Amino acid sequence: MLKLLYTAVASLLPLANLYVLKMLVDTVMQCVGDGFGVLGESLIFYILLFCGITLLVRLTGVLNTVNSDVLTQKLVDYINGLIQDQSIALDMSYYDNPEYHDTFHRAQQEAAYRPIRIMESMMAVFGSVLSLAGIVVMLLSVSWEIIVVMIVAILPTFVVRLYKSRRIYRFRRETTQLQRRSNYFGSLLTNRVYAKEVRAYGLAGFFRKSYMNIRRTMVNKLMKISRRMAFLDATTAIVEACALAAVMFLLIRPVAEGILTIGTFVMLFEAFRRGQGYLGSLVGGVSGVYEHKLFIYNLFEFLELKPLIKSPEEPVVFPEIIEEVSFNDITFSYPDMKQPVLSHYSLKAARGEITYIEGENGFGKTTLLKLLLRLYDPQQGSVCINGIDIRRFDVAELRHGISAIFQDYVNYCFTVRDTVALGDIGRDVDESRIAEAIRMADAERVVQRLGKGLDTMLGRQFEGGEDLSMGQWQRIALARQLYSNAQVLLFDEPMAWMDAEACKQFMHTLEELRQNHVVILVRHIEHAV
Repeated sequence: MLKLLYTAVASLLPLANLYVLKMLVDTVMQCVGDGFGVLGESLIFYILLFCGITLLVRLTGVLNTVNSDVLTQKLVDYINGLIQDQSIALDMSYYDNPEYHDTFHRAQQEAAYRPIRIMESMMAVFGSVLSLAGIVVMLLSVSWEIIVVMIVAILPTFVVRLYKSRRIYRFRRETTQLQRRSNYFGSLLTNRVYAKEVRAYGLAGFFRKSYMNIRRTMVNKLMKISRRMAFLDATTAIVEACALAAVMFLLIRPVAEGILTIGTFVMLFEAFRRGQGYLGSLVGGVSGVYEHKLFIYNLFEFLELKPLIKSPEEPVVFPEIIEEVSFNDITFSYPDMKQPVLSHYSLKAARGEITYIEGENGFGKTTLLKLLLRLYDPQQGSVCINGIDIRRFDVAELRHGISAIFQDYVNYCFTVRDTVALGDIGRDVDESRIAEAIRMADAERVVQRLGKGLDTMLGRQFEGGEDLSMGQWQRIALARQLYSNAQVLLFDEPMAWMDAEACKQFMHTLEELRQNHVVILVRHIEHAV
């Protein structure tokens, strides 16, 4: 409501100032003939009134800016929240699809600010309509022809802006892949994750050249569009200049004949010029709504994606004690893959045992863990817990009952305490459980060497952070997993970065864990002992 009020005030007050300007000019002209003394008080009144209205317009603009800043932040946070929630809700299979990444890129790049632009464009339309209504009233008192000239002159601009909006939208959509590839090469050059290899292999020149080639292709495409737009914009500018000349002739004649005063001429001429500006704002607002609506479709396109992996309407209660996990005649292939990763595969893992999944690269070992977590569903067969198909459980409860450390585990830039406690997120931190998880992960020496112990920030991304070796990061990730109360523990090649002594300690830890857990350990066939 405040936005509408500020817009209305900012639109109507300048019209009032036009009339005050007319009275001021006419009073000045009278002073020239009759002397300042007679009309001095009126002159001072109009000067003060003109300056007061100008100040009020300025203050209204300041308040409107503050209001817009607050609305903008709230709307941006809301839209980003929608995008993040949708990203979390969608299945892992979407991440395997390049079209999904295009859709996500467009939503992320455009949709976060386009709703703001739609709101601003609608306010521009509202303000322009109010201002134009006053301008039309002023001009009708002299000549309807001026209004016709003003409207006809703006029509080419309106058509050009709609065409431009459509063309830019097509350009952005058609070049989504190029934009994502340029962003990728940019991240290779600037992201710390890639910094060592880029320098060690001398890849900077190649990546930089690839980045520039993509950008050059995009710029060339954009330049062709820009030249076409520049020609059309120049044509509309000529039309508007001709309209301005025509109106000047229409107004000068009645002044020369004594029909209009100088003040009225100034008011009407300025009204026409402002009318052109308001019509331009109206056209800009309407075309802006049209343009931003095209781009906001990117957000709706993303939000309309539906997850395939859902909890059943009436889920089975997740078991308090898990005795067995089984994979029954599993056949699975990732999206757009012709060959299945797993074909008619079966396996049982029981409580009190350590179940090994062994095989060469590409055998599908990690895929089995993903299926158990319902990151994907198999095309054939079933995954069961205590003989119950996991598709009958609530997805959140299922994943809370399973704890996994993957081969490509994440290095979180939090304190050690917070990083370990992520293993059971949403509950109060239990210091004794943190200590026990760190002990079982053989990470005590790692924590002791850190400057602030459990309160040490990990990683070099934030101030005061300390980096770890790959083996140390792995121990912290393992502690995060062991902090969880999950009954099913999944280990995806956990000894990849461990030395012989650490491997021995880890196997001792597994012997402790298997008594009360279902333990599944993935390891490369060459690591078999």
